Amino acid sequence: MPDLAERSIRWADLGIRAVSALVLAPIALACVWLGGIAFAVIVVATAVGLAVEWLRLLQANRRRAEAGAALERDERGSMHSPRSSSPLSRVIQTSGDSAFGHHALRVAGFGYVLLAAAALLWLRSDPVAGRSDVLFLLCVVWSNDISAYLLGRWIGGPRLAPRISPGKTWSGAAGGLVAAVAVGLLAAHVLSDTPPWGAIPVAAVLGVVAQGGDLLESFVKRRLEVKDSGHLIPGHGGLFDRLDALLAATPVAALLALILGRGVVLWQ
Repeated sequence: MPDLAERSIRWADLGIRAVSALVLAPIALACVWLGGIAFAVIVVATAVGLAVEWLRLLQANRRRAEAGAALERDERGSMHSPRSSSPLSRVIQTSGDSAFGHHALRVAGFGYVLLAAAALLWLRSDPVAGRSDVLFLLCVVWSNDISAYLLGRWIGGPRLAPRISPGKTWSGAAGGLVAAVAVGLLAAHVLSDTPPWGAIPVAAVLGVVAQGGDLLESFVKRRLEVKDSGHLIPGHGGLFDRLDALLAATPVAALLALILGRGVVLWQ
């Protein structure tokens, strides 16, 4: 069992994370409920913020790569020549001075953000099921995130992907998935008169995809050699840190809505 000092370190950021969530969640929910211009404005503004954040991360990484390459050239031949930066930095540096690699990474990040934003706007635009679908999606993703964080730090145990994200555990992943299914089932019951049981597989799939999005962001941050994607949200870091799971799960939810047809809730 971890001692008191270790427990204090584990939960050091819980308070500020909770405050940030209590401020931001009602704003997001109000915009989802209202739809229309209010929802479009918050989605577009967030997408722009994510794009700017991604550009800053790439620029900072490229500067580190160039500085490391210059230092390595100066130290060439020395027995203690410093290592170059991350693999991603080396890809950027060796992709040619034309910055083709840097441009490709920039486009990939922008495309990822644009896909999620477009999917979210399309999902909410359904006049019959849009509000319920987006609220269901948020309930599933948020419950997954919160439970994985709390249970992972409380229970601990084997690491889920130690080379990608050392802080994530199997206990957190399992707890997050169970919470996503339970909360998704409850949300489906509240949001629609249709039988909610179809929410179980849908919430499970979205929960797994959301966790995959979280791991993807952790992988990218390790390659970019940063702890957080930014410092905009106290206790959470940047926009990517807060929205990584939603960015991955939203296109999947929109695809399911497309398959089911307009006017049909995701769990029907």
